[in-house]
Amino acid sequence: MTKLRCLCFSVISLLLSGAAKAQAPISRNDTDRAEALLKQMTTEEKIGQLNQPFYIKLPIPGVKTDPVSYEDHVRHGEVGSFLFLTDPKEINRLQKIAMTEQRLHIPILFGFDVIHGFDTEFPVPLAVAASWDPTMAEQAQGIAAEEAGHAGLRWSFAPMLDIARDPRWGRISEGAGEDPYLGAAMARAQVRGFQGTPENPRPFIATLKHFAGYGAAEGGRDYDAVYIPEEQMQNVYLPPFRAGIEAGAGTVMSAYMDLNDVPAAGNVHLLQDTLRAELGFKGFVVSDAFAVGSLVTQGFAKDATDATFRGATAGVNMDMGSATYLAHMKSLLDQGQLTPTQLDDLVRPILAAKYHLGLFENAYADATEQTHAEMLAKHRQMARTAAARSAVLLKNEGSLLPLAKTTKHVAVIGPLGNSKGDMNGPWSLTAKAEDTVSVFDGIRAKLPDSHVEYAEGVQIAKAFPSSFDGFIGPKIETPWSPEEADRQMKSALQLAGKSDVVIVTLGELSVMDFEYSSRSSLNLPGKQLELLEKIQALGKPVVLLLFSTRPLDLSWASEHIPAIMDCYFGGTETGNAVADLLVGDAVPGGKLPVTWPRTSGQIPIYYAHTTSHKPYDSPDFTSRYWDAPTSPLYPFGYGLSYSTFTISDLRLTAKTAQLDESITATVTVANTGSRAADEVVQLYLHQRFGSASRPVRQLKGFRRITLQPGQKQEVSFTIGRDERNYWSAAKNGWVVEPSDFDVWVGNSSTATLHDSFSVMR
Repeated sequence: MTKLRCLCFSVISLLLSGAAKAQAPISRNDTDRAEALLKQMTTEEKIGQLNQPFYIKLPIPGVKTDPVSYEDHVRHGEVGSFLFLTDPKEINRLQKIAMTEQRLHIPILFGFDVIHGFDTEFPVPLAVAASWDPTMAEQAQGIAAEEAGHAGLRWSFAPMLDIARDPRWGRISEGAGEDPYLGAAMARAQVRGFQGTPENPRPFIATLKHFAGYGAAEGGRDYDAVYIPEEQMQNVYLPPFRAGIEAGAGTVMSAYMDLNDVPAAGNVHLLQDTLRAELGFKGFVVSDAFAVGSLVTQGFAKDATDATFRGATAGVNMDMGSATYLAHMKSLLDQGQLTPTQLDDLVRPILAAKYHLGLFENAYADATEQTHAEMLAKHRQMARTAAARSAVLLKNEGSLLPLAKTTKHVAVIGPLGNSKGDMNGPWSLTAKAEDTVSVFDGIRAKLPDSHVEYAEGVQIAKAFPSSFDGFIGPKIETPWSPEEADRQMKSALQLAGKSDVVIVTLGELSVMDFEYSSRSSLNLPGKQLELLEKIQALGKPVVLLLFSTRPLDLSWASEHIPAIMDCYFGGTETGNAVADLLVGDAVPGGKLPVTWPRTSGQIPIYYAHTTSHKPYDSPDFTSRYWDAPTSPLYPFGYGLSYSTFTISDLRLTAKTAQLDESITATVTVANTGSRAADEVVQLYLHQRFGSASRPVRQLKGFRRITLQPGQKQEVSFTIGRDERNYWSAAKNGWVVEPSDFDVWVGNSSTATLHDSFSVMR
């Protein structure tokens, strides 16, 4: 029975050789070279390639100190990869030990969480998704790979592809939001950015994480269990991973949590049947941190030896952090519970990746003391553009924005107004605060003839800090005394009262949008709302700039504040980008990648839901609450501009089609305002009937275009089998069915421009 459970990876590889869409970056030559090296390796050396220790000198809470030095582990061939080492000098020192003192001179693969930048920080991934600009996402990750590559890193633990429909979840910042179509587009772009294209490859590999369903944690609580039916897994959570694999991603990271009561790091169905057999993935799988060892903690494995067996047979090639494979795999081989062939199948793709990256020929970092400054100088403008393109204008009553550059007295008030470290966002582990432009500094530079002053007003902090706070996040400030808090509030109000316009900078600290940083509510932390209410009562023009990744409760602000812009965390050039937007040197064109709830009581809320039975006797039925509307505060895909647009004249090339045929939808987009600006044209599709109920709308096409005042442009979308394909629970598989279809095209998920067509067998 044990041997039946031990799926042989080499057999699976043969079965997968005909996978049509998978485009693994590893060549046959890489695999052949890896095979030749395997024949020279001892069992211990092979096991060593499966081990990825953390390189951290400081103690980590809950992590035991390894009595063996990093150097000795490397000399003995017990390290396949290191995580969290970014110093090029230290990388080269350890790499030299591997290349000169180790028996077979196998290079180390250095990996890191290069999430949204390295020397230059770009907007957080959710903000990049808000740009609806995959080309920009590809460029940003290409720059991140270039910068990290100079330091000797060749492997990024990104992109994160978890669909998140609960904004309370702490890691929503790392993904593309709630929609699988948008998520898939961003997945392709980021993989191409990190790895290059087949025509122009880059010696760098991306990691698709966290496989799979991690963003659906119960209650939005990070690390908690996930329960996802197969229909939801196939139609919602897997499409971004499928797209990333088709783009050629070299590695996949298994998730921490239980998926339907089976931990992802030991889940044979997930990692073998779904990832390899169904999706055609041919690279290697790395566990999330300590996840193999945690199979015991989760009550799945009996002990560490059993955890090793379960992780290995499920298909986890590399054990991150726990050293469980290193300590226990040899005994499993000696006892015959794992075979030498299985071990070789675990090691082979790791070695092939190292050959693919050219590490055997060029293993060392080339960074110098000047590299960091050179990269910043080279890439700042791109970071500034990216931050501006990611911002979403939520409200602009009376065209308060853009501000006149002749404004004499400008107040910047709020806990995020003069923050630099927070502007880099979560997972900006190599960013330097001194390189980052704060909002206050950006506005002062933009308005040199204006009197620009800053007041913090209020202080915010977590009620229950996590082990990450102050360790790999920004330093935690000393809380104010009650007397100091009162003084700071009064000082801010005095400044607001004497200013011509007040820029209020509210939101969350970056450590509040992070791993192990879920929330029970979406309220503005601390006394920020009180500060905003008191400033609004002064009668001054108020612009609210929101710095966060998750949607926050803006129910009061949306009624009382004339201008609101969601700026997320924009990275190194946040302050300059925000200043460009405030005065109109840049025009906001971003759109929301998540539905914005009115309160946390509406969660989960997302646009692609199915229809209730109730409207059969009440066509105007819209609400399932008696105390609040069901509708969101701002819908998915929503975002304003300083210009105005019309989207009209929806035309379909046919009103009927066969199952294998495509229909093209075309609209005319016109800039009817006085400024050059961008519009994101979005197509939504609905299948009226079939073997399963389908969502009321699904995004199936989008394009961001730039139009001059008065300019018109036709935009077309193809609606073919891929756009109509879905996984049916009734059929237990993928179907393309005859049905009637609704088409909407507009600038949000509430688009009203409509037509329909029929598909026949």
